[in-house]
Amino acid sequence: MWKEFKEFAMRGNVLDMAVGVIIGGAFGKIVTSLVNDILMPPIGLLVSQVDFAKVCFSLQGHRFTTLDAAKAAGATTLNIGVFINTFIDFIIMAFVIFLLVQFVQRIKQRAFPQTPAPSPAPSPAPTTKSCPFCCSKIPLGAVRCPNCTSALAPAPGVA
Repeated sequence: MWKEFKEFAMRGNVLDMAVGVIIGGAFGKIVTSLVNDILMPPIGLLVSQVDFAKVCFSLQGHRFTTLDAAKAAGATTLNIGVFINTFIDFIIMAFVIFLLVQFVQRIKQRAFPQTPAPSPAPSPAPTTKSCPFCCSKIPLGAVRCPNCTSALAPAPGVA
């Protein structure tokens, strides 16, 4: 069982996924710091000198100046500011992942160009024609229809 687990864990896809998860977690912390420490303070200052991370509404009708004060009082709150910060985190992460996927697709297209699909073979020249009298299919060179025995004009180019 240990041998099977080792083989599973050492596959290329599992190792690649583990590296991706670790780097993704670290990148998530960077984006969270960017939102909480760099983007939101100036936005809060411009809006009304509010730290969005501390904006909350008590469901019991009490007023608190900060989220920490509400938590200390044991109040049930809607943490709107924390939600706004998390939402901005998500938007930034989704946009960066979108850009990364686009970048990888462009590199793949340059490294492994798509070979054009082979053009369809030209259709073979027809070998039959329709009898103008009974509409049955007959050979091109026929001068009389085998079905209705009508006399036909010879096909052009056929002797």
